[in-house]
Amino acid sequence: MNILVFGKDGQLGKAFHALLDAQLSAVVDKPNIQYVGRSECDLSNTIALTALLHQFQPNLIINASAYTAVDKAETEITLAFAINAIAPEIMAQYAVDQGATFLHYSTDYVFDGEKYGYYLEGDLCNPLGIYGKSKATGEEAVARVFSGSSGNGQYAILRTSWVYGDGNNFIRTILRLAKDREELKVINDQYGVPTSAQWLAQMSINLVIDEKGVLRKFASGVYHAVPAGETTWYGLAALAVQAALDVGAHLKVAPDAIQPIPALEYPLPAPRPMNSRMSTDKLRQLLEGRGDMSKLQQLNQPWDLAVRAYISHLAKDGLI
Repeated sequence: MNILVFGKDGQLGKAFHALLDAQLSAVVDKPNIQYVGRSECDLSNTIALTALLHQFQPNLIINASAYTAVDKAETEITLAFAINAIAPEIMAQYAVDQGATFLHYSTDYVFDGEKYGYYLEGDLCNPLGIYGKSKATGEEAVARVFSGSSGNGQYAILRTSWVYGDGNNFIRTILRLAKDREELKVINDQYGVPTSAQWLAQMSINLVIDEKGVLRKFASGVYHAVPAGETTWYGLAALAVQAALDVGAHLKVAPDAIQPIPALEYPLPAPRPMNSRMSTDKLRQLLEGRGDMSKLQQLNQPWDLAVRAYISHLAKDGLI
């Protein structure tokens, strides 16, 4: 089996690199895995992308790459759509033509955040900014390509939110600021679920590859993939600071010195959804159908446990 992973330099791509190599190293028919970053293939170059796909001939395509500069996307519109919409469509077309499996990642930003409660996979997408619009267009393109096929290949679009891992992210920004400042102001009226890149990569592997390293069959479509629970950016910041203090980090800011503020007091070029909570019932039902309780246990893991483990790891590596 050939596995092609795009986005090797991003947080999710790095998580896949660590987990795939570790979990598939001992299988009898060890797959051939290629990790691709921007230096190997510019996803805005459709000719180069198409050539790479046909050269490597993957049985599994994992698109962990994306244009994620939410505010810059408001002016870099063409580039955002090239990477988030056109490139996934090309990958999807290859998967259909060759009968391959395609994993693609999307975002809570495809919603406008006005719904009360948890978003379902079938809820209307109404993105507020260019980033969300480019990701929603990518979703539509992938679904359209597969719907026009004769049953060849399979795909999963995994929508997630507030991803953190090996790289720059909100948690590391808060901890960096907490070392230099005695007070922080953080938004407290936008709701979502922090998602570990390692958690997301593991859930993805569980979805498509079995213990013998063989591709699984599953129902193609969109799945929401986030840990259990919910919080705000303020709640995440307060927990991150407390968790860092608990493992011995030296910070100027204490959790009670973090001031909650409304989003209106922190204007940004691109609008954000106020509610990013997403139901994972569809993914849960798929795992229940397989009778895999260990994978269900992982899906039900509270978001704060993974954040604490992440911060403990940062401390051990001297990154706080």
